[in-house]
Amino acid sequence: MTAGVTSGGLRDQDQHPASWTTDEMMTVTAARRLTGCMSVFVGIGLPSLAANLARHAHAPDLALIYESGTLGAKPDFVPLSIGDGILADTADVVVSVPEIFNYWLQPVRIDVGFLAAAQIDKFANINTTIIGPDYHRPAVRLPGAGGAPEIAASCREVMIIARQSPRVFVEKLDFITSVGHGDGSGSRAAMGMRGGGPTVVITDLGVLEPDPQTRELTLSALHPGADLRRALQQTGWALKVSGTLARTPAPTPAELTLLRHLEATKGGVPPDR
Repeated sequence: MTAGVTSGGLRDQDQHPASWTTDEMMTVTAARRLTGCMSVFVGIGLPSLAANLARHAHAPDLALIYESGTLGAKPDFVPLSIGDGILADTADVVVSVPEIFNYWLQPVRIDVGFLAAAQIDKFANINTTIIGPDYHRPAVRLPGAGGAPEIAASCREVMIIARQSPRVFVEKLDFITSVGHGDGSGSRAAMGMRGGGPTVVITDLGVLEPDPQTRELTLSALHPGADLRRALQQTGWALKVSGTLARTPAPTPAELTLLRHLEATKGGVPPDR
């Protein structure tokens, strides 16, 4: 479990989060998880920021893989998109998009996949396609699948970042774009999925991990300043809570300094511009 707790639960002297934002807390928490792995399939947004923070902070040998075909990219700044030139300029090799999926992703050669979600359910299935019950006339049409279903199916493990609210953490998805743990234990194997599936969901309130037996998401840690009652209220199902609920360690000054530098120079723009 995360450090900073007693065996009976949360300590009272948790640091107040006045010195960082919820996005920074999520990014730092995700970056810390990228320890001991060799490769990560990176998306744009907070996943890319977290992966680049990890590589600069504590995982210099982490191989960043982007859907555009760049393997082992080593950008000095956070790219603006998967097609940012800095990725090709600093990659070990650039291959075709079909090769990324057919040779690297589908044979389970990538350690970690990073995904975001517009909706997520208690088994970490993801919707990024539509909001609303009618596929042909949705209330909102989202960006869609992209490579997310393959990432969810074939990475050795999947990390998900999503802000916790009843609109996002729902009892039933309007559309299943990417399978997490299906209907629970055994679902992935029954569907022939070779990857391990989601191992963690990081939100603006805390950390959720699948139960080892049922695969249902369970709240395992709260971020500094987050309240358990709020975490329960912001979830559209009866959220289970770990009996050893932890408190996520606060971001360190060094982590925040590096993260803010990466954000300030995103796209290669100097901080004073």
